[in-house]
Amino acid sequence: MSTVPVADASGSAALLFPRPHRVRRRVRETADTFTLDIETDEAAATFRPGQFNMLYVFGTGEVPISVSGDPRRPGTLVHTTRAVGTVTRVMERLRAGATIGIRGPFGTPWPLDAAAGKDVVLIAGGIGLAPLRPLLYEIAARRGDFGRVVLVYGARGPVDLLFRRQLERWRDGAGIAVAITVDRARPGWAGNVGVVTTLLPSAPFTPASAVAFVCGPEIMMRFAADALRRRGVPEEHIFVSMERNMKCATGLCGHCQFGPSFVCKDGPVFPWPRVRGLLSVREA
Repeated sequence: MSTVPVADASGSAALLFPRPHRVRRRVRETADTFTLDIETDEAAATFRPGQFNMLYVFGTGEVPISVSGDPRRPGTLVHTTRAVGTVTRVMERLRAGATIGIRGPFGTPWPLDAAAGKDVVLIAGGIGLAPLRPLLYEIAARRGDFGRVVLVYGARGPVDLLFRRQLERWRDGAGIAVAITVDRARPGWAGNVGVVTTLLPSAPFTPASAVAFVCGPEIMMRFAADALRRRGVPEEHIFVSMERNMKCATGLCGHCQFGPSFVCKDGPVFPWPRVRGLLSVREA
């Protein structure tokens, strides 16, 4: 697979040079995670679920962040990220009206059309729910195109759960079965405790006709893929989204090289058989 850029009036310039945009609002999701709503024209807001943009904080630097908003909502780009480095910590302090640079979108999208007529299983770990959220929006808009839809979501603790209200809306109004678990419970938590793979054996889907989309820490994706295979989901029906240290987003700098592939250009979404062997190699 290769990069799927969306052209606009400036052609390839949108992929090479950051275009200034205005921050509409910043939303605090958890103690260390936030969402930026960014105003843009309709062409620049066109993306496919699973793609990412390079966000540029002027005077600080640039980082790759998956689009986490609704692909059917023109005029707004939404990005959710954790404040873990120099750029994202500065980005976390941006206020409404601030200017931020964007180039993109980049990367391979989730192959949702491959799931038409089949059951859909989405597995998210932590911030991995953000790259899956556009897919959930699209599934909800096209609900009749799919069989049963299941979201299995795990977080560190109850206070770390993202998009709580939307999870409820998807469960109650979109016919999506939502199962949530946390690594560590707190007083008042009455839900599941444990890793996401503990919920897969009882998740309501037919394995042989299911397509799975997985995003989260690499070790979580590896164990989730193993659990899906044991349940009977064909390997070629499992897709994962990789997160690597992307710098240029065009495959030139080599920072995100993963074996023979470049995550920014050949991913971030990969068929599980393509990355399975590399994810099982112990790092030095």
